[in-house]
Amino acid sequence: MDNLLHQIDSNVLSFILILFSVLSFASVLFFVWGKLKPEANLIELKTRCKSWWIMSTIFLIATVFSAKISYVAFALLSFVALRELFTILKLRQEDRSAMLLCYLAIPIQYFFTYQGYLIASLVFIPVFMFVALPFRLVLVGQTEGIIQSMAVIPATLMIALFGLSHLGLLLSIPGGRELLFFLVFIVEMNDVFQFVWGKLLGKHKILPKVSPNKTWEGFIGGVLTTTALGFALKFLTPCTTSQIIIISFLTANAGFIGDVIISSVKRDLHLKDTSTAIPGHGGVLDRIDSLVVAAPVFFHLVYFFTK
Repeated sequence: MDNLLHQIDSNVLSFILILFSVLSFASVLFFVWGKLKPEANLIELKTRCKSWWIMSTIFLIATVFSAKISYVAFALLSFVALRELFTILKLRQEDRSAMLLCYLAIPIQYFFTYQGYLIASLVFIPVFMFVALPFRLVLVGQTEGIIQSMAVIPATLMIALFGLSHLGLLLSIPGGRELLFFLVFIVEMNDVFQFVWGKLLGKHKILPKVSPNKTWEGFIGGVLTTTALGFALKFLTPCTTSQIIIISFLTANAGFIGDVIISSVKRDLHLKDTSTAIPGHGGVLDRIDSLVVAAPVFFHLVYFFTK
């Protein structure tokens, strides 16, 4: 225990206190709200809150104890997310060898991130795998439906692996653990507060054919609240005040984009969730859809401002 406490500096302890205080407040708020207004239908909101309790606890334990555990956890997340997408997408039998290449890319990508090989991490998937996957499909010799496969499989790899691998890239730079805490927290809070503000004030639908419950009021309220929280957590980052406001604002927007991208995929496939991996909460990708886009946006903004 003493060794563990020694690893946790005052900034991280402050963050953990803030995180669980906010989650506790949210849990109590939703419970009381549900009792006072049973007609409010807070099931999805409570589900999201419970998911973030579980994910936050696992995430903190893995990150605080050992960075190596974190890389393994991120790789497993990518594996499950990739598997969920391949399960729900309508791919051909001839695509199986290309799908196998995607799974094999997971340990390679996270090896690059673990070693801190920035250039290799950033070009392996969008350059080398972008070439390798279509070529593998060509070698199979079946051209019927190949255009769709050439588009879908690389896009799936970008979402499930490339985007999430930026969580590992954060750990490879100075102060990376605190930056990782910051990212996950503001994405988590953006997810919750967009829903809260939407429930409280939402009247104008933002994307009714993609996600009918999302409103302009919820989106704007969530982004502004998230930006304010990012400002309050500036102590976790090496950024200036103006930089952290810009980063928080753009990361919140990116989280929304990730959410609606996955929502549109599910809508096209007539699915509510990507899987039933988390009983009562849907699939893993349902819970981390915001992160797959927010993580690379956050990483490159921080890298740009601090290098």
